[in-house]
Amino acid sequence: MTSDDSLHNHPAIMWFRSDLRTDDNAALHAASLHTSVLPVFIRDTANGERETGGAHDWWLHHSLERLQENMDRLGAPLVLLSGNPEELIPQLVKSSCASAVYWNRRYDPAFQSLDSRIKKDLQSDGIEVESFAGQLLHEPTKVRTSGDTYYKVYSPFWRAIEDTVEDRQPAPAPEKFNPVDTLPESEKLEDWNLLPTKPDWAGGLRETWTPGEKGAHERLEEFLSGAINGYANDRDLPGVESTSRLSPHLAHGEITPAQIIQALAESDTDASSKDRTVFRKEIGWREFSYHLLVNEPELPQVNHNSRFDDFPWNEDDEGLAAWQKGMTGYPIVDAGMRELWRTGWMHNRVRMVTASFLTKHLMIDWRHGERWFWDTLVDADPASNTASWQWVAGSGADAAPYFRIFNPIIQGEKFDPDGDYVRLNVPELAEMPSKYIHKPWDAPEDVLSKAGVRLGDTYPHPIVDHQKARQRALDAYDKIKDAA
Repeated sequence: MTSDDSLHNHPAIMWFRSDLRTDDNAALHAASLHTSVLPVFIRDTANGERETGGAHDWWLHHSLERLQENMDRLGAPLVLLSGNPEELIPQLVKSSCASAVYWNRRYDPAFQSLDSRIKKDLQSDGIEVESFAGQLLHEPTKVRTSGDTYYKVYSPFWRAIEDTVEDRQPAPAPEKFNPVDTLPESEKLEDWNLLPTKPDWAGGLRETWTPGEKGAHERLEEFLSGAINGYANDRDLPGVESTSRLSPHLAHGEITPAQIIQALAESDTDASSKDRTVFRKEIGWREFSYHLLVNEPELPQVNHNSRFDDFPWNEDDEGLAAWQKGMTGYPIVDAGMRELWRTGWMHNRVRMVTASFLTKHLMIDWRHGERWFWDTLVDADPASNTASWQWVAGSGADAAPYFRIFNPIIQGEKFDPDGDYVRLNVPELAEMPSKYIHKPWDAPEDVLSKAGVRLGDTYPHPIVDHQKARQRALDAYDKIKDAA
């Protein structure tokens, strides 16, 4: 009998984190090779990581419910615990006589530090500890430029990894586990109070989403049988069901990018080569965001471009509140912000428009917007959220130039020409004719009256004038553009 055989004759602990799935879960597969498995999810209350938002918590509750069902079916009930993983994991090792602990890697810098400490302490006690890839298609510390630095521009980064993204084959799905002899007492999920009650604001989330591993694969199948066709063009149209909507499933690890890439390659869809390529590049942007975060751990708080440290941001509580509530007077912006509040998600094109409006029309620091998205998005992700906000603000890697200021009127007319998206999310404008729905202030009084719109009453006047706001932003940019 080898030492490895001896190890596998003892239980293994599977520590679930942002990988709430059973299929293509390398850490779970490693644990399945042991005589018994103790799966655990720990709600960390001790390490001071960034508090998750309400929409994320709503999703987490339902995703954990589905994971509990799956683990019960596989024979090893999921144990839920709250506290400090640095204390709880060693306690579980001792009480279960486990010889190994497995997990899948997380790339948020705060989590990486915690995982390293736990691994070092367990290994010093003779426990096998192994972490696995799976959340990404690449390892951020291993992809380097010819100058041995990390990539700061998306296009060459994507070229560097594109040919290898299909190389990683998903790990096999487990069939059956044996539970440990003595199962620790699990906390009750409902006691974690992850769901909103007073008030219950999650009605739109329930109508829109099906959290969990099964829901993720159903969403992928639906996308590959429909919206992938024409994706390259239609993905910019918020009034059309034209995107995959897989982002919250990816954020919670209910599906992996490798599974998505494999399904796309094996799909018999009639989607064009361009449709497939553009969708793969969207997966690639997520990879690039994590590449940046791992190599720039301060990215969520610090400007990638230090020139923006001197940018004259406005302190504008009223403007921020109007933006958050979807009451700016610009219909495409308000539609996006209300879609976010109602469903916990926003169409990507509109994310760019709303972010540009906050940072450039209102000149409010991108960190305020990033915090709001973090609290309200079901797909809140530490890398994509930060990298995307900095990209729009102009302070990020490979960023849109600050002087590229989205015109919310033109953006609405171009990408929501019939006003379907605005009508859905800003119902007080539902009867406005398409000609005026993105600029109701230009409509004659009789048109407004017929549509039941009273500007300043049923719908606000614009809180800023587009041309004046644009010029103000450009003037502010001029003050920093030549800075060293």
